Parts: sequence; C-alpha cells; structure tokens
Amino acid sequence: MEYTIRPAREEDMPAVHRLITELAIFEKEPNAVEVTVEKLKEDGFGPEPRFRCFVADSGMGVDGMALVYPRYSTWKGPALHLEDLIVTEPARGSGLGSALLTEVIRHARDTGAKRVSWEVLDWNEPAIRFYKSRGARILRDWDVVQLDERGIDHYLQHYAGL
Repeated sequence: MEYTIRPAREEDMPAVHRLITELAIFEKEPNAVEVTVEKLKEDGFGPEPRFRCFVADSGMGVDGMALVYPRYSTWKGPALHLEDLIVTEPARGSGLGSALLTEVIRHARDTGAKRVSWEVLDWNEPAIRFYKSRGARILRDWDVVQLDERGIDHYLQHYAGL
C-alpha cells in the first residue's frame, strides 16, 4: 500500500486519537488516555498550536502519526521533542515508521532544532532496535521525571503555599 506523509489536519484528529489509544493499549496503559479528540483539535489547530503532527495517509485512512513540539535546551538551543511515533499494528514493518521519523527529522532541521529527543520504554526492544538502527543514542543513565496533574496540585499546596 502506498502512503503519503503529510501534516495532520484538524479532521485527522479522530484517527490520531485512535492511534494514541492503540499505543496506550500496547504499552499496557489502556485507561491512561485522558486527551479527547476535541482537545487535540484545540491544542493542535487553535490560535497558538501546542504541537505539530504528521500522519501517514493511505487515501483509505491514517495508519501512522508522529506528534512533536518545540523545546529549548540550555546547552544546545532550540530542540524538538517527539512525543509519540505510532504505526498501527497491521502496518508495522511497511516502512511507515521510517517515513514518519524522516519527516520529523526534516522538520527539526527546517526549524533550526539542534537536537531531537524522545523516550522509549526499556522493554520495547523492537522500537529500541529501530531507533538505534537510525543512529539514535539510547541514554540509559537518564531517568524521566514527571509530575502529573495531581502531583502539580500537591506540589503547589505543600511547597509553594498555594
């Protein structure tokens, strides 16, 4: 099947949401997706878009996506964060992942990013092999640090006096 890699449009957000949900199930977090199609539309296509998304479109539907947003490295300058690169299970091995990653790397270069970064689960060996085969470094000595919405509220209540 032939695919076109293109910038996502607002009307692609139901398919993007479906892919996000598929990824959550694959990563053993089936109930973790809180974002809605409406929120994706608002955040990606509002007056100040928070992300950019690329999709793999067969003409019959969207079978892959890559969602990115700008970051800033105090050491390097402008950077790009790849939040998710998702290819639906039946389309894996077709080259879609490579095509989507290529589009992300082109976008990074075209926007002046000095680095592209993303996370991969340590048990996702196929993804790790894929990224390594494309020249990515897996930084095993770094841990991801997060505060979720509840953690943000707890922090502000207990450490900032709010």
